[in-house]
Parts: sequence; structure tokens; C-alpha cells
Amino acid sequence: MANHKSAIKRIRANAAKRLRNRYQAKTTRNAIKKLRLTTSKEEAASQLPQVVSMIDRLAKKNVIHKKKASNNKSKLTKFVNALS
Repeated sequence: MANHKSAIKRIRANAAKRLRNRYQAKTTRNAIKKLRLTTSKEEAASQLPQVVSMIDRLAKKNVIHKKKASNNKSKLTKFVNALS
């Protein structure tokens, strides 16, 4: 157990941040899955900017790596452009 007041506070803060990061990451993964299951090009094209924005936000906050974010955005854009 932590001995300093600041260490105890840091443990609490880390736990809160972990929960927030997990929630945002899971929400983004669900949005990506929903986009991948879309068969309509118009619907997918309208969802893509929101999903890309979510991915960028996670990368900015270092929840996911910036190159993983780049790969996800690239693959999703390719997927949407390939729909007919």
C-alpha cells in the first residue's frame, strides 16, 4: 500500500483515467465494427468521419498508438471506397 498522500491520490487518478480510456476505446471499437458491417456506401460514407474522429482522439490521448490509428483509418477508408 502507498505511504504518501500524493501516491494514494495518483492511484485514484490512474484508476479513473483507466476506466475512461477503456470506455472510449471500447466505444471506438464498436463504432469500427458497426462501420465494417455496413453494406450501404452512403451510410458508410456518413459514418466514416465520426469514426475517424474517434480514432484520432484516442491517438491524440495516447490510448492507442498513432500508427495503429493511421492503419485503422486507412483500412476503413479503403473499405468504404470499395463499397458499391
